Amino acid sequence: MNLHQFAETHEVTNQPPSLDGANLYRIDLPLQEWARRFGAGWAESRIDAYGALAGGPLMAAGFLANQNKPIFSSHDRYGHRIDLVEFHPAYHELMRAAIEHGLTSLPWAHPQSGAHVARAAMTYLHSQAEAGSGCPLTMTFASVPALRLQPDLADQWLPKILSTEYDPRNVGMAHKAGVTIGMAMTEKQGGTDVRANTTKAYPVGASGPGQAYELVGHKWFCSAPMCDAFLTLAQTDKGLTCFLLPRHRPDDTRNQFYIQRLKNKLGNCSNASSEVEFRGALAWMVGEEGRGVPTIIEMVAMTRFDCMVGSSSLMRQALTQASHHCAHRKVGGKLLSEQPLMQNVLADLALESEAALALSLRMGRALDHLDDSQEAKFARLVTAVGKYWICKRAPAMINEAAECMGGAGYVEDSILPRLYREAPVNSTWEGSGNVQCLDVLRALSKEPGVLDALFSELGDGHGDKRLAAHIAQLQSAFKDTDDIQYRARQLTEGIALGLQAKLLLEAGNVAVSDGFIASRLNGGGRVYGGLPRGLNVEAIVARSTPQGF
Repeated sequence: MNLHQFAETHEVTNQPPSLDGANLYRIDLPLQEWARRFGAGWAESRIDAYGALAGGPLMAAGFLANQNKPIFSSHDRYGHRIDLVEFHPAYHELMRAAIEHGLTSLPWAHPQSGAHVARAAMTYLHSQAEAGSGCPLTMTFASVPALRLQPDLADQWLPKILSTEYDPRNVGMAHKAGVTIGMAMTEKQGGTDVRANTTKAYPVGASGPGQAYELVGHKWFCSAPMCDAFLTLAQTDKGLTCFLLPRHRPDDTRNQFYIQRLKNKLGNCSNASSEVEFRGALAWMVGEEGRGVPTIIEMVAMTRFDCMVGSSSLMRQALTQASHHCAHRKVGGKLLSEQPLMQNVLADLALESEAALALSLRMGRALDHLDDSQEAKFARLVTAVGKYWICKRAPAMINEAAECMGGAGYVEDSILPRLYREAPVNSTWEGSGNVQCLDVLRALSKEPGVLDALFSELGDGHGDKRLAAHIAQLQSAFKDTDDIQYRARQLTEGIALGLQAKLLLEAGNVAVSDGFIASRLNGGGRVYGGLPRGLNVEAIVARSTPQGF
């Protein structure tokens, strides 16, 4: 017998076509509609161009950057201390593309209506390709409001923070056209409780805002340690205070900023996270002495917003992969996407994804209009509401999307395992779920007008009796102040669902709004795929599925 005739054992069939090179903006109808709805239509060509990058070269770079993790060297081969973290070239490709396209600067450098929404849309696309690089991008973007509280430092640093040039060289700020900014707050003994920080700040000469200090202490979590400077917290005689700590001193020597090790993390593998020590590190006070938390919270609000966008992005990419797979995969001679139970699951995932996107971009619109008191109060509340709810929903949603693909969604050749490992970081970073819910209570109880602004935003149900009943239940729940902290998660969930339902209802897509309200406001749906009867699941699934493949 001539065995060479059996060299080809089978024909590969029943597999979806590759999505490689897809323009992630053009295959995402909900993103197109919500970006336009919230004022970013003027930036559509810019967002579209980034969609092509994200689905093509940046998607490929994302795999390489995660397969080749950052490497830390404390000393060079001669024994000199260098504290150097080296990244794969793919990571630098991701950073360069994002900075050149304004993901760290657009709303600050070119403020106009829709600028925050446009930047959020591009961030949403970037994080689908690779989320780890989003950490230094977000921190650089978010540093601007805090630094503006100290005009003398802002004059020095903001031109380079707002630059669209990426320069990863390990040199002082004076030698760069563009810089990146990190943040280092938490310590071993305190974690989220930053008021327990023990790092001390000692004035070099005169004391007070804008003056130089030397910091002694440590930070337990310092992500992106190769950033050019860090906003950090340290104790002075007047209490916890915010400082800007550069990696190089003005004379170009290394600052006394020492990396102890890199964290071995569940996900977020392309991004280095470290433990650091300050041994007399030179830093400059930002904002009022003793008011470090109110100062740095200007930055935290923006990073929490990006957590919302980032988790929405991970969900969208998981949905894209699952819906595309099911649109081309047959079981029992019939496409998965045409089978009733799978339609129920896919439609449920699509509703979760679009609701997350809608709330995130609505938050972007609020940031574009902070001069409006209603929008400012909305932003104050919804950074915490959205950070809690959207980031909490992502891991289970991504897990379900992977399950839609079976084994194909479980292997590392797929992006789904990376999305799943990445998802928990946004819940943990910038305050875990309980921290967000307590912040919601704080905003509603201690900041005048926030509760009224919430119910003004929710309205009267917009003609939908189910939403009207949900809003009435929320109002009643807030009037009852007994054990309110115990109920904080329920209350925050109720706010999030009410806002998402209202946004979807206003947008006018009946299939989507009816599907969301019917499945989310009745207390049901413990797992995805439990949508009630009578919904137009075919339309919901078609809306979320990439076309043209």
